[in-house]
Amino acid sequence: MKRYLTVLFVFAFLNVFGQSKYEIKGFSEKYKGILTIEKGYENEVFKKGNIAIIESKTNAKIVEIDAEELFFDLDSIGNVKTNVLELPYGEQSILIYQDFNFDGIKDLAVMDGQYSCYHGPSFQVYLEIDNKLILSPEFTRLAQEYCGMFQTDYETETIHTMTKSGCCWHQFSTFKVVNNIPAPVLVVEENAMDFPFHSTIIIEWNGKERSEKMEKTIDLEQDGITEVFSFKLTKNQKEVVVFNINDEILNYALLRPDGTVEFSYPIEMEYKHPDFKINKEEGKLMFENQNATYEIYEINKQNKVEKVGILVKVNGKRYDLKGDVNSLKGSLKDIQNVKLDNVIHE
Repeated sequence: MKRYLTVLFVFAFLNVFGQSKYEIKGFSEKYKGILTIEKGYENEVFKKGNIAIIESKTNAKIVEIDAEELFFDLDSIGNVKTNVLELPYGEQSILIYQDFNFDGIKDLAVMDGQYSCYHGPSFQVYLEIDNKLILSPEFTRLAQEYCGMFQTDYETETIHTMTKSGCCWHQFSTFKVVNNIPAPVLVVEENAMDFPFHSTIIIEWNGKERSEKMEKTIDLEQDGITEVFSFKLTKNQKEVVVFNINDEILNYALLRPDGTVEFSYPIEMEYKHPDFKINKEEGKLMFENQNATYEIYEINKQNKVEKVGILVKVNGKRYDLKGDVNSLKGSLKDIQNVKLDNVIHE
């Protein structure tokens, strides 16, 4: 998701009353800019200053923004380099002159600091409406609350944003412009914070109708994961998997035939108390979740597994979910071989 927009600005450098001032031309036939950097900030990476947008014909100031942290590069002779818009993480120019609302008329985004995610560049967005630049709070929000400037896709007439938290949570949003206001049509959240699970939440809008679905998967081949015991249920071919993480914490997962996770336990990955009980003599692994109890059983006869399954007790009823012995991998006895923090031996 990277696009490059190269804009050549012509900067005239002046030094007025101890301030560094640059006249910005070339980005628009209609407008020019004046960038003023306060004294003492000339050599800082993030510069305190002011950006003014001037109407070229009348020389009238129509936009003025004070900013605590502006970022731009100067070359060896003091000229500002060609500005590049790199999405989502790269350099983003102090002025971006594009058509944001897909009406065929260019609009203007003016950097106001580094207020987007992870101290990234943020912008105030002005739409060209009725031959005037009008501040749009809705478009501005997209250039403040996500990671840098939003991306415009002119083929689909959609706007795209991205935000994140650390390495393992990302959100990607798609907007359509309705009456000059960006309206969400799709939000995708990717969450890999609950190792070894990965969940995806997809929210969609069709007009006023909103739908949401969640998909959870697991990669049992990841480092630190040891699959201890597994089998498929006879009735629906769902797979029961018992595994441990780093030889410390036991976990249970029920996988659908397509590999997605229907249920997993413990619910919270952070260890707080013993989650499982194992009865070696009876060949049972037990745990409780809210008002339901689960007994995973393995019945052996003459050193051969005769039956496997899960006995579920909920609301006074018992359900025996029988397993396919031929699909069995491992044994409940293997849980005995490693001292696991959240397992009590009875």
